[in-house]
Amino acid sequence: MISKQKHRFFLSLFFFISGFSFATWASRIPTIKTTFDFNEAELGSILLALPVGSLLGLPISGWLISRFNSRVPLAGGYALNAFSLALIGFAQNVYSLVVAVVLFAFTTRIFNISVNTQALTLQKQFEKKIIGSFHGYWSIGGIAGILLSTLLLSLNVSIHLHFAIVAAIMLLVTVYSYQFLLGGDRSKTGNKLILSKPDPYIFYLGIVVFLCAICEGGMFDWSGIYFQEIIKVEIFTYGYLVFMTFMAASRFLSDFIIGRFGMPKTYIMSAAFIISGISLAIIFPTFWTAMAGFSLVGFGTASIIPMSYALAGASKKYSPGMAISIIATYSITGMLLGPPLIGYLAHAFNLRVSFIIFALCGLLLIPITRLFFNHQKLADQVKD
Repeated sequence: MISKQKHRFFLSLFFFISGFSFATWASRIPTIKTTFDFNEAELGSILLALPVGSLLGLPISGWLISRFNSRVPLAGGYALNAFSLALIGFAQNVYSLVVAVVLFAFTTRIFNISVNTQALTLQKQFEKKIIGSFHGYWSIGGIAGILLSTLLLSLNVSIHLHFAIVAAIMLLVTVYSYQFLLGGDRSKTGNKLILSKPDPYIFYLGIVVFLCAICEGGMFDWSGIYFQEIIKVEIFTYGYLVFMTFMAASRFLSDFIIGRFGMPKTYIMSAAFIISGISLAIIFPTFWTAMAGFSLVGFGTASIIPMSYALAGASKKYSPGMAISIIATYSITGMLLGPPLIGYLAHAFNLRVSFIIFALCGLLLIPITRLFFNHQKLADQVKD
């Protein structure tokens, strides 16, 4: 029998490698922009292929979670994700690039739902909170991916070789680690999407993760461009690296912070960090102020999605897998709509102006989270 600690280790490994692979893609977006000679609007259009692929995966991911134990779509989606990452690296024209990016987003959707369902199921075996640490490992994987990208950029390693190496690592991890994932976690109830008036509990959480994901997605895909074109540094991965580093640190601290201050105050603090950090980077576009600003944004965004996923798992209407699938629809849509939105705004105005959207999203988090907790409070009073 596999111990819960071993389950936790290998599930953490999947979070780590998924962050590693996503950072590999995101850190090389400036390379793709240069290779295909895209302007900001054209790059934004390419990035728009991501939400298309993700939305295509919406009905399929929900069906897979309701039909199988979560480790089946997790492993299958992850193996296909590795294949799609390699395809991006070898794309020779815009059409093959779009197909590869759509497949990348589609498979990311599948394993993202599965790995978070596994995390919520495993959480039930532990008394202390462990959800934040899983997302922390995703961020640590992202840092490792950025560091490798920075090294390979300095060595002038081609993007197709870079992506092929990472894809091979992903496949090896998937094949070996599958046996150590949780089995028998398919929920018998709450697996059907109910088409009716939106459940306020899920709807408010969805808007929260949507706003946060716009910030995350925009920072993932445009921080390198910002440092390349606004800060004007040759190694453009610095901003992405500091953002991911502080995101990881915050996620490992998030369980303690939530226990100390509670979720309502943690949401407010997160919003304040996002607003102040991005304002600093916009108003004072120098290397060190931008580094400080991006670190604050990383610290602010880190706790929001793990907190929201944990709250979604407590839904009275849906099973954890279906609740996460619905919430992740908002999350992934925000994460993948954010980058093209930044691209279009940057083309219409300039990149610094386009980053204001992050501050606006941070500001909106405050009233939306208050609406959610007020609704939760009223629901508890009615129940009592």
